Amino acid sequence: MGRMQDIDRETANLLSTAPDPGSAIPDLSFVIPAYNEAETITETLTRVSRKARRLVQHAEILVVDDGSTDETLSLVESGHWEVPVRLLRLSRNFGKEQAIMAGLRHAAGRAVVILDADLQEPLRYVDTMLEHYREGYEIVYAVRAHRDDESWLKRRCTATFYRFLNFGSDVPMPAGARDFRLMDRKVVDALCSLPESNRFMKGLYAWVGFRSLAIPVELQPRGGGSTKFSFPRLLKLGMTGLTAFTDWPLRMWTGIGMVLASLSILYGLFLAGRTLFLGHDVPGWSTLAVALFFFSGIQLMSIGVLGEYLARVFSEVKGRPGYVIAEDTTILALPEC
Repeated sequence: MGRMQDIDRETANLLSTAPDPGSAIPDLSFVIPAYNEAETITETLTRVSRKARRLVQHAEILVVDDGSTDETLSLVESGHWEVPVRLLRLSRNFGKEQAIMAGLRHAAGRAVVILDADLQEPLRYVDTMLEHYREGYEIVYAVRAHRDDESWLKRRCTATFYRFLNFGSDVPMPAGARDFRLMDRKVVDALCSLPESNRFMKGLYAWVGFRSLAIPVELQPRGGGSTKFSFPRLLKLGMTGLTAFTDWPLRMWTGIGMVLASLSILYGLFLAGRTLFLGHDVPGWSTLAVALFFFSGIQLMSIGVLGEYLARVFSEVKGRPGYVIAEDTTILALPEC
């Protein structure tokens, strides 16, 4: 028991060697986006508040309710937690990326931890993140140690997506990176200063730079409920990432057009030479039909790629905020006995 108390005291000094009890600035903020997490939110907040109490002198938890339709909101409001909990209720479901940004913009801590509400990421890794943070790293993020729990198809799709994403990107993005991470205040401020509303957070984490370190994490089974990322949501998020961090899909069609134009010229020269030396023959209608459909398909695909980029531009030009906060409530911590 004495040894555990010594470890907790040592960990509590990782953010500040002499915390000021009267300081209004939390040493550590936990940002937890939640969408229909009634089965796990109580256990999550209980564990996180206990962990935060042991780690630092002053901590806060921000729960961002992303338009939940179950009992998530009422469970947070009626709970009794060991550290202050701030509840941000968004007016509707805006997606996890926007919920994370809402939490980051309202987090006041010297360092911020982003954590999912499904209990898949063990809290013991927060201690490791704090240790590396004290060593000078400004971002310490989790990467999946393996993907054995996923299907072969999902693993291949994920690997292919990140290969495409990194092909034309200025900054490398690890395929197994998680939103679970600890960031210094300056990193959070840099993320919040970015003006774009369509956000692919894993790309933005890499884009802002700073000294970063990845740590492998063994994920646990969900504490309850099911994943909220359906295939359409993942596809939409993937298109946002591709159009936000790479322009090679646009440039690709320039190359395709040049290749097709060259082949057309060569084919035209071949037909002219054959006609001059072998005489004129009746052209095949099937060849013309196949060529027509082929080039029409190519044109439509290229227009579709242009449309994706134009849609992002149109969305940004409108200047709408990424989310709307309907309610901001602070739940004070239980008094110490």
